[in-house]
Amino acid sequence: MVGQHLGPFELVLTSSSPRTLETALAMGFAVTDQVGVLGDITPAVVEEIGHHDRWHWKQPFVRFAEFTALHGPTAEMGQNQREIWQRALEAVSSEGQVLIISHGRVIESGLVTCFPGSDFSSWGAPFQHCEGVHMEYAEGQFSNLQFRRIPT
Repeated sequence: MVGQHLGPFELVLTSSSPRTLETALAMGFAVTDQVGVLGDITPAVVEEIGHHDRWHWKQPFVRFAEFTALHGPTAEMGQNQREIWQRALEAVSSEGQVLIISHGRVIESGLVTCFPGSDFSSWGAPFQHCEGVHMEYAEGQFSNLQFRRIPT
């Protein structure tokens, strides 16, 4: 259902986890490449932010921003996402779109890294399965962030 309303994509990336590959295929998209960093949640990240703790945070994106400001493991994970997202977007045409299928904690840390200074308190809950964002990228800057949530 989600895949019917997306695309087309010039580039489709997933983490190396089989479930992200399976999600892309179930959505009807051939995967261009699997990139390990898209699912790289190190033990240090788990120690810093926990595993499912984010589900209980009152303002999860505010918390992710606080952790990235500490310049520790979560900040490194967020920066790694920003870099891979930029490389992917710079690899397609100016009108091209990229689909990246990743994991909770990874996506959230990347977003607060790509959109510093945003009103994170307005961003809502952490992502559920098949949720994410649409954003634009030009001249080294991310913009026009739009959350894509599954209706309840």
